Amino acid sequence: MRSILYIIAVILVIGWLLGVFVYSAKGLIHALLVLAIISLLIGIIRRA
Repeated sequence: MRSILYIIAVILVIGWLLGVFVYSAKGLIHALLVLAIISLLIGIIRRA
C-alpha cells in the first residue's frame, strides 16, 4: 500500500509541475499539489 501512495504522489507532483509550466490552470495546479502532499503525509504516517 505504501508504494502505491508514493506512485500516486509522484504522478500528482509531475502533473502539478506540468500545470505550472505548461497550462497555467491555477485551480488544478493547487488541487494537484494538495493531493500530492496529502498522499506523502499519509505514507509517512503509515510507515511510522
